[in-house]
Amino acid sequence: MTFTLAPWRDTEKWLDPFRMIEDLQEEMNRLFDLSLFGPSRSTGLFEGAWSPAIDMHESGENILVKADLPGMNKDDIEVYVQNNTLVIKGKKEEEKEFSEDGYVRKERFYGNFHRAIPLPAEVDTNNVKATYKNGVLELVFNKKEEAKAKQIKVEVK
Repeated sequence: MTFTLAPWRDTEKWLDPFRMIEDLQEEMNRLFDLSLFGPSRSTGLFEGAWSPAIDMHESGENILVKADLPGMNKDDIEVYVQNNTLVIKGKKEEEKEFSEDGYVRKERFYGNFHRAIPLPAEVDTNNVKATYKNGVLELVFNKKEEAKAKQIKVEVK
């Protein structure tokens, strides 16, 4: 038995221009949800578009960036810094062991992605440690010496 998941539309409402405007508004709302709140699980205009979640944390000595890239090989990920912007891009291949006919629900993201994250000016882009383990890319940027907090001894008289 094969199930096809498709939105049901009443034929009379489909021909209604106001209903078409409502549908367009729903697609625009999905667009803003996608750009403001990260990846959307919706289909429609941006079916297949995805972007990995990223955390950035600053400590006294360095800046730590973590990106969730589950199910990817390290060879499929490209990381570089250009104009003080961290760029992470790659392609997550879809598993081909299932045919499209057998899906009842499909929520995992596949395809190309591209993230560009501005870095603070005090980051030393020549001294970066990168690791990829259990689907998480971790980058540790050291801060430039002049950006690190320095203790100033105050003499009391």
